[in-house]
Amino acid sequence: MSKEATSGLQALLTPEESVVVLIDHQPFQFANLHSHEPTMILNNAVGLAEAAKVFDVPTVLTTVLEERGGYLVKGLQDVFPEQKPINRTLINTWQDERVVDAVKATGRKKLILAGLWTEICVAMPAIQAAGEGFEVFVVTDASGGATKEAHDMAVQRMVQAGVVPITWLAVASEWQRDWAREETIAGVTDVLLQHGGASGVAFAWETQLLAGGRVGSGV
Repeated sequence: MSKEATSGLQALLTPEESVVVLIDHQPFQFANLHSHEPTMILNNAVGLAEAAKVFDVPTVLTTVLEERGGYLVKGLQDVFPEQKPINRTLINTWQDERVVDAVKATGRKKLILAGLWTEICVAMPAIQAAGEGFEVFVVTDASGGATKEAHDMAVQRMVQAGVVPITWLAVASEWQRDWAREETIAGVTDVLLQHGGASGVAFAWETQLLAGGRVGSGV
């Protein structure tokens, strides 16, 4: 990533420049996920996918050896029911020409990755794509590793390669950028309420107050 791309307004994400690749959110990978609470990673990955759909950001779904590792988890597949994930044998997603071609076909250079596990199936494509001219962002709270150390060391290694770590709510917020962007505000609100955890609860409370709800009114 160029120095110019790491600072200034142009360093922030926009829907028009972004493309998302979700990597191997499958049962086998979740079974050995120990860096985070698995339900949190699933929630965040689905939140990221739903946000991408709200903003019409192209999203590529991938699996590895799905006949043994299991199909893409239902929560993610349900966001894009018409899309069949690219099922690979290659460990490094970026070495599968179908994935690279799908990304390049969008013409977009801000590549957003999330997947399992961070230290292998996320780090490999992130490092390679960063070396090939893409501005790579890894959504660390929609990714996870076999251990906390494995996840943390992978993030450090990717940062050294010029990859930007980010969280899924930060991605959605940079895409929204302006609360006056009315065409996406309803969709963003729904995603936040469903997947935003305490932030979603706080937002619902604020909405109640703005609507003039009273204590005990059930609003």
